[in-house]
Amino acid sequence: MQGLVDLLAGLPLAEWMRVSRWGYAGVNTLHVIGLSLLFGAIVPLDLRLLGLWQGRIPLAALARALVPVAATGLVLALVSGTLLFLSAPADYAAAPLFLAKIGLVLLGAGSALLAHRAAAKGAAGGDMADRLAQLSSARLRLAGALSLVVWTAALVCGRMLAFTGD
Repeated sequence: MQGLVDLLAGLPLAEWMRVSRWGYAGVNTLHVIGLSLLFGAIVPLDLRLLGLWQGRIPLAALARALVPVAATGLVLALVSGTLLFLSAPADYAAAPLFLAKIGLVLLGAGSALLAHRAAAKGAAGGDMADRLAQLSSARLRLAGALSLVVWTAALVCGRMLAFTGD
């Protein structure tokens, strides 16, 4: 593992992230934008999965609008987060909060993929949003609760990491 950390730390891109004041600030800004898109889309969708706004806002319509926003935010956060990691790979790799954050991000993304997979298997016809809306309310509530808890915990770990360095 140390060899990989040393290799990453020696990359020209890693050096740029360490010495470029505006480069680091710009990438950090992109990370915040990605997190905002991701979390801003996930929270209302998860609340709807938990049963809020039932009858007033169709789940399929909400998913059709918010899932692409969340996916875009996740991709932006992952790319920018990788660049931020390059600025101090040894420090991040040794930080328990960072490792917890990465585990939670993997759990959150994996949970979303499993929900989409269940929707793809469970129902015929319509797009993915229509199929997702056809899952059982118990499964939707579980997915919403898990997602809300996991992504909130990942966000908290990331913010704590920024201020504590642990």
